[in-house]
Amino acid sequence: MSLEDGSGSLLGVTDFPEDGRAGIDADLVRRLVAKQFPQWADLPVTPVKVDGWDNRTYRLGTDLTARLPTAAAYVPAVDKEHQWLPVLAPYLPVEIPTAIAKGAPGEGYPHPWAIRRWIDGRTASTETVTDLPAFAEAIADFIHALQSIDATGGPLAGKHSFYRGAPLQHCHEETVEALAELKDRIDTDLASEVWDAALASTWDRPPVWFHGDIAHGNLLVQEGRLTAVIDFGTSGVGDPACDLVIAYTFFSGSSRDAFRSAVAQDAGMWARARGWALWKALITADFPVIQTVLDDHVTQTR
Repeated sequence: MSLEDGSGSLLGVTDFPEDGRAGIDADLVRRLVAKQFPQWADLPVTPVKVDGWDNRTYRLGTDLTARLPTAAAYVPAVDKEHQWLPVLAPYLPVEIPTAIAKGAPGEGYPHPWAIRRWIDGRTASTETVTDLPAFAEAIADFIHALQSIDATGGPLAGKHSFYRGAPLQHCHEETVEALAELKDRIDTDLASEVWDAALASTWDRPPVWFHGDIAHGNLLVQEGRLTAVIDFGTSGVGDPACDLVIAYTFFSGSSRDAFRSAVAQDAGMWARARGWALWKALITADFPVIQTVLDDHVTQTR
């Protein structure tokens, strides 16, 4: 089984996507809304300019969105988010999606889907964030707040989270295969050392909430500052090490140092975070991230 499709923004987002991907288009959304939510039937339906891979998202008027899974693997997130987003929201320092309604299969579309409140903001980037170290500290504050929420009854990490929050052994086969494929392009001895260190470290505390995909595509900013975190499709309760991966995929230099200091996690957590980042970078041949992870391992452990 491949875990590669478990996170839209870790794979990337699409700018100005061509409508119709995965058999979903604006006309389908209009029909679904008109049939199931006639009170919104007259609202204009427009594809968002920056879309993820696991869902198609449409503006529904100015205040709402319709969010449709592109495949059956992403369907569990619909009920999960509808149940848990209202529980998490009061305890978090920035806005998260508001669950408004759940749609049912229909009009030839086979999956449940969601209506959410629209959140203003621009996707985080080095151009939209004005102070990267301060932004890193804001992400750390979000992680601390999320981890502090009572996890009783929360969705334990597993297939629904694409094994984010679960032991890294779930990624071992893919990692070994990728190391073999890249043996002439990277330092596979050092990469294997990083991976072995990640596997050797375990989360031995009660499960806590994790987001599962804290990546730039799921972070919204206004006036250069973090104002919202979106897409909780891979969230759950378990080991939160996966939420530190942004240290290697977005931050660098002083901003990575600020994040490391502010998030204040132990060496074992960072070993597993490097494992998560390395796995993803290996299976996508993201050589800059691979090298960043290897360099960090050397710096932090030798």
